[in-house]
Amino acid sequence: MLTFPFDPSKPVMGKASVHINKPAEVVFEFVGKRFFDNYPKWTLEVTEFEPLSGNTVFVGAKARQLRKDQGQKIESIFEIVEFNPNIKLAFKGVTAPYRDTYVLEHDDLGGSTVLTFIFELLELELFMRPFAKLIRTAIEEGAENTVENIKALLSDDTDGDRPAIS
Repeated sequence: MLTFPFDPSKPVMGKASVHINKPAEVVFEFVGKRFFDNYPKWTLEVTEFEPLSGNTVFVGAKARQLRKDQGQKIESIFEIVEFNPNIKLAFKGVTAPYRDTYVLEHDDLGGSTVLTFIFELLELELFMRPFAKLIRTAIEEGAENTVENIKALLSDDTDGDRPAIS
C-alpha cells in the first residue's frame, strides 16, 4: 500500500484579515451586494469577468472569470454558495476546485469592521503536493493583497460613508 506524508484531500488555504474604519453595512455593500461590479477592482489578476445570472448577488448566482496568474491564463466559472448580509459572502468554483470566503466582524464600539478573506484550493494534483508549502505561501500573499486592495478602495471615499468606487 502506498502512503503519503500528507492528506491529499486537505485543502491548501490562505487567510488574511484587515481592519476597515467603516461599518459592516458599508463594507458588505461594497464586497457583497455589489460584488459583481467590484470584484474585478480588487482582484487585479482578473482580465475578463462576466456575471452569468445578472448583476444581482444571490445564492446560486454564477460568474465567469479569466485570470492571468503567473503568466498563465486560467478561466473558471464560480457560483455564490453563501450570501449572509453584513456577515459573509462565499463562492465556489464550478469548473475548478476552489472556494473564496469573505467574513465580516463588527466592532460595535468604533463602528468599524474586520474583514477576513479565506482562499481554499480544495484539491491539489498529486504531482503538485510536494510544492504545497510554496503554493500555500503564494495563496497567503494573494489573500493579503485581496484584503489590502479592498481596504484601499473603501478608504478612497468622497462622502465619508460610501465607497467612491461603485
